[in-house]
Amino acid sequence: MPPATPPGLDRAPRASLVQLRSFEAVVRLGGVGRAARALHLAQPTVSTQLKELSAALGLVLFELRGRGLAPTAVGQRLAEAVRAMGACWQQFEDDAAALQGLKRGRLRIAAVTTTEYFLPDLLGPFARQYPGIQIELAVENRAAVVARLERGEDELAAMMRPPAHLPLARWPFLENPLVLIAPNGHPLAARRRLKLADLAAQPLLAREAGSGTRAAAEEAFAEQGIHWPPRMALGSNEAIKHAVRAGLGLAVLSRHALAAEPASEGLAILPVAGFPLRRQWYLVWRQDRALSLPARTLLADLRQRLHVRARPA
Repeated sequence: MPPATPPGLDRAPRASLVQLRSFEAVVRLGGVGRAARALHLAQPTVSTQLKELSAALGLVLFELRGRGLAPTAVGQRLAEAVRAMGACWQQFEDDAAALQGLKRGRLRIAAVTTTEYFLPDLLGPFARQYPGIQIELAVENRAAVVARLERGEDELAAMMRPPAHLPLARWPFLENPLVLIAPNGHPLAARRRLKLADLAAQPLLAREAGSGTRAAAEEAFAEQGIHWPPRMALGSNEAIKHAVRAGLGLAVLSRHALAAEPASEGLAILPVAGFPLRRQWYLVWRQDRALSLPARTLLADLRQRLHVRARPA
């Protein structure tokens, strides 16, 4: 018998790349409307592509779940195949970029919201040195960044609390001191020394549940036996600063989220025993996937520039 021939384009797929791209976006984002906005397409266009894909394959790919769409079991298998195809194509682009000496290529990075205060400055020198590398930076809350890592959407992610359930390599590249803040002129700001227990009667403002900053603060409170539930949860550092400035409460924030002189923002850092909380910013990547040349080059560049500031995990 002649040797088996590896599958190739002699067995053409019954789906177009455009259909598969729309399908994957709907699976990832949970709805046709959200996928259409992300792909800059009209919603009826995406709906038509899904119907044509389902008809071409002879499969039911989605089922209604609540107000959104969820993939069926076979739909989930197809989503995994599409992502594997995307990873293979990304590897080809990376190999092509390597042959061109980083003249072209793409680098996807996810980052939690607080890193927006410093990460663009760290990426700037690399971007200027390699202008042909397209950097895609997705700034999300921690839950969204973890989900992106689970799906393998990004090569690198910047965060404070890497998830333990993924096979991640991690590099602590920058210190992340967490401080307690109050509105400028608050009576507590005039004190020279405070204990955490002195603050527990004050209203507390916090980031959303699942935030790394909130989790670190709650751990610190628990270690000192302090029960200090937040009065209000807000979805961004800027919203928290506005609320603190308005006198709605105190908050724990990364020092990176504040101006060099917090008073210029109408805020004061409280001199609380045990603060700042010493934490680290990490760059993480999946150990079960090969890093592209642009990602490896960026890591080497940052290690060279930040080695003095980085501390071991």
